[in-house]
Amino acid sequence: MTDPIADYLTRVRNAYSAGKKVVEVPSSKMKVAITQILCEKGYILSYKVVEGTPYNTIKIALKYHPQTKAAAIRKIERVSSPGLRRYTDLDNMPRVLNGLGIAILSTSKGIVTDKEAKELGVGGEILCYVY
Repeated sequence: MTDPIADYLTRVRNAYSAGKKVVEVPSSKMKVAITQILCEKGYILSYKVVEGTPYNTIKIALKYHPQTKAAAIRKIERVSSPGLRRYTDLDNMPRVLNGLGIAILSTSKGIVTDKEAKELGVGGEILCYVY
């Protein structure tokens, strides 16, 4: 697997489109940080890192609207890839869906959202857009 973050995002996207309640993905520090941001911003219900024999996994409880059963995440897309890295500075920070969505960035201060990166005064690699 050449791009584990793209694999993670695809698993979450496919689980939402299939109507699953829980999805399991292989764990890494970056994936746990992205999952934590998704949980804090209300895009998923909860998550749990499960220690396994061959490798650790992250169990993610997906979130749906109670009446309409619509997914909490309408679109989740990878921006930067191993073949073409996308970086941004403080002045050119992306606005996802005019501020309604979030961009997740990898910065020198860790994995943060676009709004947190502005507060910290740093730029970095744009990992994905979520809305």
